[in-house]
Amino acid sequence: MNFLHWGSLFLSILWASAVAAIPSRTIDKRASSPYVSTNGPDFVVNGSSLKYIGTNAYWLPTLNTNEDIWNTLANISALGIKVVRLWAFNDVDTIPVNGTWFQLIQNGTVSVNAGPNGLQKLDTIIQMAEQHGLYIILSLTNNWNPVPLQNDTLPRNYLSNNYGGMDSYVRQFGLQTHDEFYTNSSVLTSFMNYTTQVVSRYVNSASVFSYELANDARCNSTLPASPTCTTETITAWHATVAAHIRSIDPNHLISSGVGGYLCTDCPKLYPLTPAPAPSPAPGKKKRSQAKPVTKKQIIREQSERRRRNREAAKRAGTLVEDGVRVRGRWVSTATKRQQASTSGSLYDGSYGVDSQDISNIPDIGFSSFQLFPDQQSYGPDDPNVAPWQSVEQIGVQWITTQAQSASAVGKPSVLTAFGLVTQSNAPDFVPFNSTVAPFATNNVMKRQSSLGYGVTSQQQAETYTTWLDTGIAAGLNGIVQYQWGQSGLTAEPGTTITPSTTTGESPTPSSSGETPTPEETTGESPNDGYAITGSTTVQQILGNAAQSIAAD
Repeated sequence: MNFLHWGSLFLSILWASAVAAIPSRTIDKRASSPYVSTNGPDFVVNGSSLKYIGTNAYWLPTLNTNEDIWNTLANISALGIKVVRLWAFNDVDTIPVNGTWFQLIQNGTVSVNAGPNGLQKLDTIIQMAEQHGLYIILSLTNNWNPVPLQNDTLPRNYLSNNYGGMDSYVRQFGLQTHDEFYTNSSVLTSFMNYTTQVVSRYVNSASVFSYELANDARCNSTLPASPTCTTETITAWHATVAAHIRSIDPNHLISSGVGGYLCTDCPKLYPLTPAPAPSPAPGKKKRSQAKPVTKKQIIREQSERRRRNREAAKRAGTLVEDGVRVRGRWVSTATKRQQASTSGSLYDGSYGVDSQDISNIPDIGFSSFQLFPDQQSYGPDDPNVAPWQSVEQIGVQWITTQAQSASAVGKPSVLTAFGLVTQSNAPDFVPFNSTVAPFATNNVMKRQSSLGYGVTSQQQAETYTTWLDTGIAAGLNGIVQYQWGQSGLTAEPGTTITPSTTTGESPTPSSSGETPTPEETTGESPNDGYAITGSTTVQQILGNAAQSIAAD
């Protein structure tokens, strides 16, 4: 622990001296500002409050033509979606022949690509977004970056975890543990340099919503964590990087991008000091200041949800009697009592993340969290309801808990990514810390059998509707679906949108006697199991939610 404190002190002194050379600036809080800012628990832009529905399109900078970028943004905007979250990083250790890349990290040296297939692609997106009335969340690095297996066939940048990220730095700087990304001074210097080059490009761009420091930062990833990594390690890193960005750009919000994990009993670098609730708008009730989330509250809510489901199952005659019968009555087993006494790893700091402490950093503009039941368990399943209904209900509790946590800090709250894998998407599903699709196969019969995994499209639609309605009712300021899907994109060999082959035509045989297979000139955007390409139902749900949250 002493090492961590001395390490944090060293980094603070190091970067304080660097920042001192930059003239200080004051954040523009004018009501007429075109930049999104905050007023207590609300987003404000051009004098008006802003609540929004968004979508993720991490792959957007890798599209092969400006027309594809334009059409994708146009289709998103047409639904009433206001914010697009994407990767503003694309790290490689060898310069690719084709395709987009932003930064070369190789043997401890780093160079940034500001050319047409580099950061200029981001420039194009920012300019087009402004023309479509959209805002962009720029995520600056990723927690997840597994090394592809030799037999992996997906093109580079297809999966969200194949853009480099933290472990790319760790490997190329000859380090061993994932959390050295947060503490090693050489890595921190290189990452700061990259953020400087990205952030300085968009200081005056009104279409930037926020700079997101990292997607789903944790102590561990594909590489393990060291024994010394704690919630304070990651909170201190967020504070250091946020202060650096603020010294460059006084106009835009800065956000964390964490998954929302809380640590109710961990020591805080930024202790909560609840401020009085802001004065209400004319004609509206005064808001009460929310209390911090507690372990006791989480356990109580889980128990209460289970009790309600059990009572409903009794009335319906579908009760699952999985306890011990004592004197003619069913009681909980010891395992259940043990489960009921703990709030689980989401709330004990196991991941090295205390999102409430991170949200309370002065330079962090709003709280953020994610919801991916196919990647992470958010609570014990309830056998008294269907599995998908249990997922839906647990998601509801997660959303309301996060809204309460943000309210206690006094800042806006955004669900920056949520998704649920359907049976039709199951063959394409790749977990974030893997490069393998566990249900994918070229065998048609086995591929069909994989449809047993995932929810039906109808169950997904019902769950998405419930989560969106819950988020709006709980006062979330933004809800961002994962992920957008786009068809009709220009395909080029060696890029993310790679030509595939068709067998529906009969081309002229070649001189060798073999019949060549024609290449398609268009393709679909990447799908790691969550894309809504062609799903008019989900698009309609997002469109309806966009209208609802705007009127809230």
